[in-house]
Amino acid sequence: MIQNIFTPNYQLIVNPKLKYIHLTIDHQGELIVKSPHNNQNEITQLLSKKRDWINRAQKKFSEKKGKFPLFDNKNEEVYYLGIPYPIRFLEASKNNKISFDYLPQQEFQIAYKEKNKTLFHKCIDDFYKNQAKELLIPMVEQQAKIMKLTPTAINVRKTKRQWGSCSAKNHLSFNSHIVKLPLDVIQYIIIHELAHIRHKHHQKAFWKEVEHYCPNYKKCEQQLKEYLT
Repeated sequence: MIQNIFTPNYQLIVNPKLKYIHLTIDHQGELIVKSPHNNQNEITQLLSKKRDWINRAQKKFSEKKGKFPLFDNKNEEVYYLGIPYPIRFLEASKNNKISFDYLPQQEFQIAYKEKNKTLFHKCIDDFYKNQAKELLIPMVEQQAKIMKLTPTAINVRKTKRQWGSCSAKNHLSFNSHIVKLPLDVIQYIIIHELAHIRHKHHQKAFWKEVEHYCPNYKKCEQQLKEYLT
């Protein structure tokens, strides 16, 4: 009898400091295997044992909104303010750049001299960062006045896990990719982080503060789960 062996593609990271083998799905949807050793037999057995979890995790990833385009098919999109826009490539004599044309046809245009996935990703990263700084900082400042709070600093940068954070010194930091999200969800994140200036926890008083300024915060929380940071 031939045994059906489950052998998905994965990236192996060997770290002798680990005690056990760990499986994760990265932000490109790739299966990552972190192991204290390179024992292929043991890894294969674990992958077969975790087959259902791997399939569920990769399916969940595939359904996420706001993933970075792979630039390998004609139907890819870039999310901006909760709306997916198609990508159109234009040949250019100068360096790669990205522009966003609202009218007459809503689409992202990437002008390129050379097709390079890394540069295309940088173009989108730069677009998100510029748009986030232009849009987010005035929104934070306005909401801070409404809540009578004063952040010590407002920073925008790309992060892998968080949409926003508030430090012990009331320094607010926001993920530049936050502009993928709908405006009301962005507003919720701003209120959430500003509320941490007054409440350094997620207890009842914190959520009461959030709900006061964002009554539909639970709906926004659900929407956030649909997006990839």
